[in-house]
Amino acid sequence: MTIRIVSIGDSFTEGMNDYLPDGSPLGWADRVAAGLAAAHPDREVWYANLAIRGRKIESIVTEQLDAALALDPPPTHLTFNGGGNDMLRPRFSDERMAAFTSLVLDRCAQQGVHVVILTGADPSDRLPAGKRMRKLGARLTQIVEDLIDGREGVTFVDNFRVPEGRNQAWWSEDRLHLSSLGHQWIASRVLTAMGFPTESPTAADADAVRGGLGAEARYWWTYVVPWMGRRLRGRSSGDGREAKFPTWTRVPAA
Repeated sequence: MTIRIVSIGDSFTEGMNDYLPDGSPLGWADRVAAGLAAAHPDREVWYANLAIRGRKIESIVTEQLDAALALDPPPTHLTFNGGGNDMLRPRFSDERMAAFTSLVLDRCAQQGVHVVILTGADPSDRLPAGKRMRKLGARLTQIVEDLIDGREGVTFVDNFRVPEGRNQAWWSEDRLHLSSLGHQWIASRVLTAMGFPTESPTAADADAVRGGLGAEARYWWTYVVPWMGRRLRGRSSGDGREAKFPTWTRVPAA
């Protein structure tokens, strides 16, 4: 059987901050598609990625989900992560998270699409307002876990509550998005959960994290201040961006 896997979400699923040496964007979802192709050299694997950075869960579910399920031929698998950008806003609603997540699960069940739903790792150790992020992340994870209880056709990959996910090696300089190693770590967990045991990278491969007042000042000036500016202007880092793989792309087996 041909595998057609489509991914929807935000910067986490788009693959932000994971690049090949030539600058081409990658990410855990791309790596999962490649892993599936390697595990099935006798089957065709096709991949689409509709995720766009900055998107909140409503946009992911009302826009990207429609586009994913409208692909021709239809998908066999759909990966879903959402809610991270909602946690960065002041009005986080458990009810909205549950409603939109349920919509993904219900619509995919109706169309016979296997859902791989995953939470992001916990970035809160070095973030401003990190305690709030950890609290909301734990709530979102519990919401997802409760919703999938007893459902068939769903694979849940809980990365948020795994202590290893807080390892600094998995995070990029902006402290909010995964590094290349972090994307590899997530991909290994997703593939393993899907039934294809995959070795994860080691933290020893990461560059040392620079500390001190100078590094902290550069972090705020480079990442936090621009983010605050976008919020004040009502802008998003994903404004004007399009999905990187909006249609089916054949994944080579090698």
